[in-house]
Amino acid sequence: MAGKQSQLEALIGPVVESLDYQLWGIEFKSQGRNSVLRIFIDTLPGKEGGISLEDCTKVSRQVSGVLDVEDPITEEYTLEVSSPGVDRPLFTLEQYQLWAGAEVNIRLRVPFEGRRKYRGIVKGVEDQDVVVVVDDHELLFPIESIDKAQVIPRFD
Repeated sequence: MAGKQSQLEALIGPVVESLDYQLWGIEFKSQGRNSVLRIFIDTLPGKEGGISLEDCTKVSRQVSGVLDVEDPITEEYTLEVSSPGVDRPLFTLEQYQLWAGAEVNIRLRVPFEGRRKYRGIVKGVEDQDVVVVVDDHELLFPIESIDKAQVIPRFD
């Protein structure tokens, strides 16, 4: 799947960037006839405002055209384009560093110390590891071991 992910990022990233958005991340869930390709876009750093439905529609049309021509996914799927939202998923080491201090839910691909799910505060990044403080313990999770991570929104 890592190869497919890289291929999709290489195809979709330039399209999103050419429309003056940032590609935040890509999720592909292969589930037969119910497969979903979900693309998260965000505003460029330093740009005010958020992502609107119109922004998502514009990106969806352009990406759909590229995917139709390149055909990287042979099975049927639904294309979804959205903003990362307040409970944004984290995909890259840079994003974890950017969200240092935030509380996150993390699900691992394989159990670590008998658990796959953790909730903690992102402390930062060391080499290829995400540093998370869980119950006053500092844990290092290799980025490739993280299946899914989402910021827990705060409404202070």
